[in-house]
Amino acid sequence: MVKVREDYPLAADGEVDLQAWAKRLGVNEKEVDIGVLISACELSAECARRTGSSHNNTLPMASFFTALEMVEILSDLHLDQDALVAAALYRSVREGRLDLAEVEKRYGAVVHKLIDGVQRMAAITVMNASQHDSQILGQSEAQSETIRKMLVALVDDVRVALIKLAERTSAIRAVKNKPEKRYRVAREVFDIYAPLAHRLGIGHIKWELEDLSFRYLQPLAYKKIAKLLDEKRLDRQRYIDEALALISSALEKEGVEAEIVGRAKHIYSIWRKMQRKGIGFSQVYDIRAVRILVPDIKSCYTVLGVIHGLWRNIPNEFDDYIANPKENGYRSLHTAVIGPMGKVLEVQIRTQSMHEEAEFGVCSHWRYKGADGSSKNTIGYEEKIAWLRQVLDWHEESGDSLDISEHLQQAQDRVYVFTPDGHVVNLKYGSTPLDFAYHIHTEVGHRCRGAKVNGRIVPLTYTLQTGERVEILTGKENAPRRDWLQSNLGYLKTSRARTKVQHWFRQQAKEDNVLAGRYLLEKEFKRLGLTSVDYKTIANGLNCASVDDMYAAVGAGDLSSMQVIKTAHALLGRETPKQPILQTVAPSNSDGSGDISISGVGNLLTHIAGCCKPLPGEAIVGYITVGRGVSIHRQDCKKLLHLQAVEPERIVEVSWAGRKTETYPVDIAIEAYDRQGLLRDITFLLSNEHINVISMSTDTDVKSHIASMTLRVEVPGLAELANLFAKLNGLPNVAAVRRISEL
Repeated sequence: MVKVREDYPLAADGEVDLQAWAKRLGVNEKEVDIGVLISACELSAECARRTGSSHNNTLPMASFFTALEMVEILSDLHLDQDALVAAALYRSVREGRLDLAEVEKRYGAVVHKLIDGVQRMAAITVMNASQHDSQILGQSEAQSETIRKMLVALVDDVRVALIKLAERTSAIRAVKNKPEKRYRVAREVFDIYAPLAHRLGIGHIKWELEDLSFRYLQPLAYKKIAKLLDEKRLDRQRYIDEALALISSALEKEGVEAEIVGRAKHIYSIWRKMQRKGIGFSQVYDIRAVRILVPDIKSCYTVLGVIHGLWRNIPNEFDDYIANPKENGYRSLHTAVIGPMGKVLEVQIRTQSMHEEAEFGVCSHWRYKGADGSSKNTIGYEEKIAWLRQVLDWHEESGDSLDISEHLQQAQDRVYVFTPDGHVVNLKYGSTPLDFAYHIHTEVGHRCRGAKVNGRIVPLTYTLQTGERVEILTGKENAPRRDWLQSNLGYLKTSRARTKVQHWFRQQAKEDNVLAGRYLLEKEFKRLGLTSVDYKTIANGLNCASVDDMYAAVGAGDLSSMQVIKTAHALLGRETPKQPILQTVAPSNSDGSGDISISGVGNLLTHIAGCCKPLPGEAIVGYITVGRGVSIHRQDCKKLLHLQAVEPERIVEVSWAGRKTETYPVDIAIEAYDRQGLLRDITFLLSNEHINVISMSTDTDVKSHIASMTLRVEVPGLAELANLFAKLNGLPNVAAVRRISEL
């Protein structure tokens, strides 16, 4: 017999006093018939006591206490009678002690349907286990269909998801003393049910699921943060009490009625913020936090003004989720200020109704469809589960099996923007207008020529922010650009959009792809000043059967020009000279030539030739000078070719030693349409890329407004130079960037 929890009221016979327990729930007796609920709990207890029905060697009464706990969780969420009855009977049905037909006979079709829907959600557990325990990437058609049915059940009635959330909450509470089950249950809860609670806006459950699953998945990290919180608890409480007193006094002077409380920071959210921002525990601002509840929205902004009048606010730490609600409907004002004693204090300001919605989400303001099929006040309900319909649409469009946990986790890192008609579009965080265009429709993406954000023209690489209104400017014909597939240029951030662009190019004739790929590579190599390139060797290095296949892959977008350059760099850097290397010059030369190995000679001084300035990865040749050692030239250097014809005996074979400990000077030319701030943007980019500028000159033609710049910079090698060119080309008004082989 399972021990009765000490906090359950007991009758004279030692059993749970269900009458007293039901009154303690605090449900609205006008909406919930207490007699019906108690009868369902009694049936659950009766099923648990049935001899010989212990399932999988579990103690029978455990399912009864789980049923009571599920009812308690759902009553806190203000669910209706059918949902509470279904929760009371679910475990009995699941464990085979009660038939669904009997449930329908006693309690009606709605309760039957709810329990059946929760049972279907077991498909999530099966699927999630198979993804973690096997290397199978796809799922069988039957399993995919089961998952689809589960999603349909969710879309039909969100109470199904809430009952399942209550069951999993009870389950993860119960594994505290069961080490053999902790990890499996915690993994499932963390991957599936905590994100689902977030998506439905139920912070009341989400925080508990996250903290408990984090405790079992990463016990060391959990204990460390819990200890740090405990050590600072008294100091933090004194600080909060002082801040509350100051805020209360200031609001009283302004005549604002408010409820002010200290806000507990959850352990997982602290850890997640530390990981996401790369900061320490002491830098998590909202460990010291207060929440202010006011009657209306106007008062929210009044309070915000009072708080900012009391203390200086921290830039970039203010979020207005009232004007721009989160994707799950969450609304509040968040600000961080330098509070008493110079310590950071986070303040949340919201109305009571916003607080109810933040804690209970979809449960706070919904009404279900009645028996007559009518629906009252279902706007919030429909908005909350619209995301589930989007998942279904994606399933039908792709024809693939769904990774449910991935979809649920992605919900926490999304950006929400508006179409010109005011419809909300849900995109991956960091998406661009081009991603938005392909999300709207494949044809819109293919015809995209530009974009406006909030009425202002922006580059297609612009990073969209939640709340912005996006308009796509289109042409008459489909004409995607191959540049869109160059990841370093930043046009596309979603794999869905990238796949659509790649598919379009694959549909074009291979000959066109070969021509386009050849043009792209030749243009890139020419820009880098590489005129003698062994394309066949590079194609082999990329596992392409021929040079044309490499061109076609680049033209179709399967290979980027940056990948080809990096492969060329690696292959050229590994080339060995025809004669054995007898000596490697130590890297002591100031011009960075210490990474050069000289074949067939002793320890000679080397220096990089000023005429061509070769970079690591490029084919090089040495020329023995009089008094200055060996000058290192590119193989295609014009000056070297002349010296080779006049004095061939002074030519020696050299190669790069394979170390990238030095930087090398390179001359580059930039042409751009002159504008205010152009030079600032270029120097800022160079600084961000940690590129040292040795010299710079600029000249602007007043008539044509063309600015010509010549820079000498230091770079580690060829790949880094190519990446720098790509980023310089992405700056507004920059027309061309190229390497200067000879000044």
